[in-house]
Amino acid sequence: MNHANLPPVESLRCFIAVAEHLNFRRAASEIALTPGAVSQRIRQLESLVEAQLFDRSSRHVQLTASGRQLLPRARVALEAVHACVCDDDDTAARPVRFSVGTRFELGLSWLVPAALSLRSERPHWTVDLAFGSGSEILDRLDAGTVDAIVTSAPTANARWTARVLHEETYVLVVSPERVAAEPISSPADAVRHPLLDIDRSLPLGRYAQSVSPEMTFADVLCVGTGAAVHAMARAGAGIAVLPEYMVRQDLEHGALRRLFPEMDLLRDTFRLLYRSGAPIAGVLDELAALLSARPLT
Repeated sequence: MNHANLPPVESLRCFIAVAEHLNFRRAASEIALTPGAVSQRIRQLESLVEAQLFDRSSRHVQLTASGRQLLPRARVALEAVHACVCDDDDTAARPVRFSVGTRFELGLSWLVPAALSLRSERPHWTVDLAFGSGSEILDRLDAGTVDAIVTSAPTANARWTARVLHEETYVLVVSPERVAAEPISSPADAVRHPLLDIDRSLPLGRYAQSVSPEMTFADVLCVGTGAAVHAMARAGAGIAVLPEYMVRQDLEHGALRRLFPEMDLLRDTFRLLYRSGAPIAGVLDELAALLSARPLT
């Protein structure tokens, strides 16, 4: 192996940060560099691996196929570098208790089953769960009342470490009954229908409107949670943007219909966030690896 061609650790750090945030400015804030410096290191890494790692536009940043292939290897490499200078003191099997927060829907469908599996996979762990809205769990991490959170919220905080778990894709959906009564053949037709969302800031709707600004709606019905949006969309109360994992079975069984499948909605990533320098950082990194291997449900 030609060690002269190995990527610098700083370039890997920048690549992972941008991949986790899908935003150069937020990534730069996390690792205390300027956005220009982060961009330069990404370009150097792309030159070294001879592949484009991100699709960049004025609206969004997304990983390319090459970037998605590199990300898990880059994380393993960075963790190996970290292990070179850390003394774990043989703490792998010591009893440890920690708390993880996430929003209600993801918690019930995915994190609870994961926690139950961990009882046999990691019997020396005790995992406490905390649920809330997206903003509530961020506040809990900031206040130190939970040790880690699972979130897809766009955040940048130099005091937090982020570990990517899964890409979160979104789909625009409507009930078959509603679209049969009022056909929707183009984004412009959405103006005849209400949008279902959590609140007036459109935390879900923005994933569609950011890529199709011409799409407007007759009204916005605020229903408080993603689970309520899902239920009301199934009942035919309006159009909704929802995570693909949440409506996968509805789409397969015909309870919901996907609108404009050719439209590439914005994407996010689920990340495990915890406070940088946490005494149980090694345990939380292990948790991230286990959760990333568990499909979203």
